[in-house]
Amino acid sequence: MAEQLVADLREKCDTPVSLLRDVAAAMADEMCAGLEKEGGSRVKMLLSYVDKLPTGREDGLFYGLDLGGTNFRVLKVQLGGNDKHVISRESREVAIPPHLMSGSSSELFAFIASELAKFVTDEEKGTSLSNGKKLELGFTFSFPVRQRSVASGTLVKWTKAFSIEDAVGKDVVAELQTAMQKQGLDMHVAALINDAVGTLAGARYYDEDVVAGVIFGTGTNAAYVEKANAIPKWEGELPNSGEMVINMEWGNFYWRHLPVTEYDEALDNESLNPGEQIYEKLTSGMYLGEIVRRVLLKLSLQSAIFGEIDHTKLKTHFHLRTPHISAMHHDETPDLKIVAEKLEETLGIAGTSLETRKMVVEICDIVARRAARLAAAGLAGILKKLGRDGSVDKRRSVIAIDGGLFEHYAKFSKCLETTLNELLGEESLKFIIVKHADDGSGIGAALIAASQSQYRNVE
Repeated sequence: MAEQLVADLREKCDTPVSLLRDVAAAMADEMCAGLEKEGGSRVKMLLSYVDKLPTGREDGLFYGLDLGGTNFRVLKVQLGGNDKHVISRESREVAIPPHLMSGSSSELFAFIASELAKFVTDEEKGTSLSNGKKLELGFTFSFPVRQRSVASGTLVKWTKAFSIEDAVGKDVVAELQTAMQKQGLDMHVAALINDAVGTLAGARYYDEDVVAGVIFGTGTNAAYVEKANAIPKWEGELPNSGEMVINMEWGNFYWRHLPVTEYDEALDNESLNPGEQIYEKLTSGMYLGEIVRRVLLKLSLQSAIFGEIDHTKLKTHFHLRTPHISAMHHDETPDLKIVAEKLEETLGIAGTSLETRKMVVEICDIVARRAARLAAAGLAGILKKLGRDGSVDKRRSVIAIDGGLFEHYAKFSKCLETTLNELLGEESLKFIIVKHADDGSGIGAALIAASQSQYRNVE
């Protein structure tokens, strides 16, 4: 019975190369549809209004603010132009008190501005403040916003642990700017971006061949550089650079032949956003542990594999997290000791046999492999849309990836890279490069502030 259940799971999660090529083609098609007209695709293809990415020539002092979860980060970057790049960087992480995550907009932004003001004061001690120039800040805000310009955007909805009703529909830059003024902080918000755009900018600063920035963490998203004349829904004058960074919001991608199982369907039906973010639910760190938990629960209820156990923990949604399945998946001890420990500590399942533990590792492998292979197909879709998948254009193309899933789940990132090679062919290894971009979203905000600076051409 147990073996059959795992065999069925393996079959339903199967991702042969032919299927992945179709996923990549579907992603490229959805990208085109989303660029064609507003609402033309489930993949939103939002204009970021960032038309100038950092070149490595920027110089001066810039600040970044990165708000995307229960902590936010402030950082200061001193740039030295062509030869020196980043001369120095200082940062501070601040935990947001839980009551502020569901309070009022003004309270949240007042707290952020006061911490930012403290950081600036501490950092600027003994230095003269930027010779009469206003300090400039890049703001990474990783929640859905509708942008009207590079430095304004209204909040569409909160995600993660936030639920501040009165902030929805407001311009988050104006809210931050007002809060900073109340703190007596003379600082100009030069750009509003999200973490995928920040990752793209942070990597582009060091390498002009970076074409996309991608997040595989709790959630997933991608941003890439598009030709401005390839965006039919763009209204108004085309930017001088001829380029525009597109924030794809690709977590909402869906294609009817995606390898979805009963466990995914149940997870989706019981989620806060049924029918949405299907690609994210198959590929991101928030969900992989939960999918495995659902498989283990069915296994336990339909076979005697775990013996007589208390199902309380196994029945608790999101009790098994992706770091737990990563630890089990990477267990190389001969008797799978780490798997035994995690099952007991996390799910209250003790006294498992080696055979059972091997089966648990296999389930982790099936779920993580499917995620990594679908993730690779998404990357192939972007490259295909840009004509850089090796079929015609053989220019060097770099994809910068950030996020805890990619950084810490080694079997996921390895499988993603080998799958991309499978899809594009061995030849592509010479000119298509995937690299980990550490802390892209934080430094990216400061770097975009530099490339958008109001003082950029004034010497």
